Formats: sequence, C-alpha cells, structure tokens
Amino acid sequence: MQFGIFSIGDVTTDPVTGVTPSEHDRIKATVAIAKKAEEVGLDVFATGEHHNPPFIAPANPPILMASLAAQTERIVLSTATTLITTNDPVRLAEDYAYVQHLADGRVDLMMGRGNTGPVYPWFGKDIREGIELAVENYSLLHKLWRESNVTWSGRHRTPLQSFTATPRPLDGVPPFVWHGSIRSPEIAEQAAYYGDGFFHNHIFWPKEHTQQMVRLYRQRFEHYGHGTADQAIVGLGGQVFMAKNSQDAVRQFRPYFDNAPVYGGGPSLETFMRETPLTVGSPQEVIERTLSFRDYVGDYQRQLFLMDHAGLPLKTVLEQLDLLGEEVVPVLRKEFAAMRPAHVPDAPTHASLLAARRAEGGPVDAPTSTEPSVDRWTGTRAEESNAGAASRL
Repeated sequence: MQFGIFSIGDVTTDPVTGVTPSEHDRIKATVAIAKKAEEVGLDVFATGEHHNPPFIAPANPPILMASLAAQTERIVLSTATTLITTNDPVRLAEDYAYVQHLADGRVDLMMGRGNTGPVYPWFGKDIREGIELAVENYSLLHKLWRESNVTWSGRHRTPLQSFTATPRPLDGVPPFVWHGSIRSPEIAEQAAYYGDGFFHNHIFWPKEHTQQMVRLYRQRFEHYGHGTADQAIVGLGGQVFMAKNSQDAVRQFRPYFDNAPVYGGGPSLETFMRETPLTVGSPQEVIERTLSFRDYVGDYQRQLFLMDHAGLPLKTVLEQLDLLGEEVVPVLRKEFAAMRPAHVPDAPTHASLLAARRAEGGPVDAPTSTEPSVDRWTGTRAEESNAGAASRL
C-alpha cells in the first residue's frame, strides 16, 4: 500500500503569528515538504493544480514535478488533481509523457474537474459541460498515449488528423491514472470503464458518502471485466494533525481550523472530527482512525494525507512529517498488509505496469492497448451512457 501527502498550495496567514508567507516562500516550502516526504519514507507526493489566488499550486504541475524529479530518487510524483476539463488533452499527453521520462517513470496523474467554478470561463469552457468535458477530453488523452497517427473529432476541440503526441510514454507505458472526485458518480463510472484508479477526496463528507462512491466504482470495475470488485484500485485522501498527546494536538490545531478559509465559521473542530475523517490527536489515534477506513471501503491501495494547509508554518509541517514517517506509516504498512488478501493488487507503478506488459509478451516501446471495448451488457460505451450512473447510488 502506498502512503503519501498531497498539497493544495494555499497561501494562508498563520492565525497564531499573523505572518503571511510570500508566494516565493510557499513555493520553496512545497519543494522542501516533498523532499522531506521522501526522507521520512513516504511513497507519494502529489500536487494540486490551481489558477487563482490564494493558491500557488502550479498551473502546470509538470514544472514542479520535473524540478522534484531532479531532487529526489524514489518517491512517486503525482497530481491532485490535473484539470481534465480545462486543459487541452494534446498538451497533457505531451507534458506528462515528457516529465515521465525526466522522472524515470516516477509519475502518475489524478484527473479531476476541479472545485473552482470560474476556472471554466478563464479557459473558454462552460461549467455546465463539466462532465462532458471530463469524459471527452480523457477519451482523447487515453488514445493519444496509446496510438500514433490519431485521427479524432469531438465537440469541444478542433479535430486531429494523423497526429502523434511526442514524446511517446516511457517504455510505451503511459502514466497510471487515478480519477478523483468528491461527489460525481459519473467520474467513478469513468474510472471503472477504463480500469483506472478511483481516488475519493475523503475530506469534507461523512464516511457513508465515501462508501457509496467507492462501492459504485467497485461494482462498475467488475462490470467492465477488469477483475473482481475487491481488486479495483482505490485511493483515499485524509487530513491529520498530530502531537504526542491528543489534548496538545487539539489545542495547537484549533486556531488553524477556526480561521482556515475552508473551515472557519462552520461546524466546530469537534463536530468536524466526529462527522468526517479529519483526525486531530496522537499518532496512535491517527493509526486507529486510518485503519478504520478499511471497514467501509475495503482493502485499498493509496492513502494520501493533507498536512500543509490553513497557514501551518513550514517547521510545523516538517515536524508532522517526522511523526507520520516514524510513528504512523510503519504501523499502517504492517497492519494493512496483514489484513489484505493475496489477490488484491498493489497500487500500479511504472515498474509493475512494465513488468506486466513484458509478462504478457508485449514489446517494450510499442503502443499499448487501444481504447476499452463496448460495454458487453448494454452495447454502449461509457462515454455515451454514463449520465445514468447517478441513479445507481
């Protein structure tokens, strides 16, 4: 199982000191946090994509990923998320294949629609077509990574005639894709259709909602013939803040919670901790709470934590990473591994995908498989019929 952190790159005033970091300081802090994540033994560092204040998460994540690839050796570099709705699939195909080469394969992506409404008109898109954009754009991206001389037409961009995206994916193996969503069943359907991963944000909603979304994805993953439901590739987000004892953790985190843009003025910290996966307490409490996620989503492959937000100073975030890497993740690895059945796969990596391809006798550097086949039950493709997914929740 993979453990890591994801950053949304917010520039928020520290409510305790009154200090607001500069954009330069926050960008440099992001690099320091990613390097620390590798140092303490985490598997993944993921960065969001934003195009507006108060965020400095890169508008073009491959820039940050390329820089981190040169400064790290082992950690997987991911996105959280890549905006599949407002980015050109041609540009995504080329940019992420390029950084995949620079990182020697240590790259994967989380596709998402984003949660900032104005981003759509900024890029000439209509938010009312968000789902349709996500479906069409990813269909093209999926094809561009697997085929040369692509001829294609759709509703939302100009047609392509015999186009080949360059560079080609490393070893002919595209980056693994997770589809991230908080509330859209159509995105769970899309992930299942392609046999890709499904990442549930798992932050602001109660566990019952997460359970419903993951269940839908698992059912549809099996429906499309990619394996049994419990073999579907699931990732979860989460938020934690730790101290040696829970009283100190709550006392230290409360001013950040109370003044954070996404929390302030809403439910109390205690209510939020009770009704969502937010965990503020001792390392042991974080271990126990995280292990409980398996009770309602089943065995899963990736757990990412949000830790550098709400104005927390860099020193505090690095201390949190020490606790996570030294006291929490080693226990979680052992416990999750002991509970996981042998037939449930690990999270895909470039190395594992390449090994699987070689085991199947496929030549390295050749195009990978074409688009998924027609749904054998309904006779249609997910792109043509996923609007009905909501009714299955």
